Amino acid sequence: MSHPSSTHIRCFLVRMICFTFGMCHVVAAEPEWTELITDAGLAGWHPVNEKEPHEWLVAEGVELDPQDQQRFSFRPGNGVLTNAQRAGKTQNLLSEKNYGDLEAHIEFNLPAGSNSGVFFMALYELQVADSYGKPEIVFSDCGGFYARPVDGQWVGGVAPLTNACQPAGKWQTYDVKFRAPRFDTEGKKTENARFLQVLHNGVLIHQDVEMEGPNSAHLDIPEAAAGPLMLQGDHGPIAYRNVRIREVRWDETED
Repeated sequence: MSHPSSTHIRCFLVRMICFTFGMCHVVAAEPEWTELITDAGLAGWHPVNEKEPHEWLVAEGVELDPQDQQRFSFRPGNGVLTNAQRAGKTQNLLSEKNYGDLEAHIEFNLPAGSNSGVFFMALYELQVADSYGKPEIVFSDCGGFYARPVDGQWVGGVAPLTNACQPAGKWQTYDVKFRAPRFDTEGKKTENARFLQVLHNGVLIHQDVEMEGPNSAHLDIPEAAAGPLMLQGDHGPIAYRNVRIREVRWDETED
């Protein structure tokens, strides 16, 4: 009969200690995803100017108007956030909650020729536009980071690496890893905001893009460590669904 080795005995003792004190399988819980569009209507959102009317509503779904491909028809219900009641010329919409570092999953749909944008922290726009089939794309196309206004001039702008657009009327996705700007104890910005990664319909279109400042038609607020998500609603009909946020903390060396 063989006797257990000292190694086997040590392993057995370690397992017994883990079992006794509950130390086995201790894994840090991953941050949970939060749905920003729920069955509670527009709960969690408000227009930029709450004293003025707006045309955002929730619907079960949208589809291209067979009589006008530049407009949507929609079905009453829940799950889809849209400004498609008329011509899609209404206020921008802000999330009630502010966010810093995050991962985001966003699904959007727009009719022919329409335009919108997702503003992270209400400052840094990821363009939404009907750019399907364009052989050459620029910063103002879908997936681009629009130029920013500096002393009355438009500066910069980053085009997506490739055109990953679907045709108008098709649901599309953005998957984004965003790192908020950093500030010291006196409130001075020490690091710019960065889009660590952006996937458009599963295709990589941006990798570690630094935002030197707010771009495009951003909300008139200062840069900060946290801010709301803003959906543009004044450039044409648009629909959003399955907008999910996961709050994380990206390390300074994250790429």
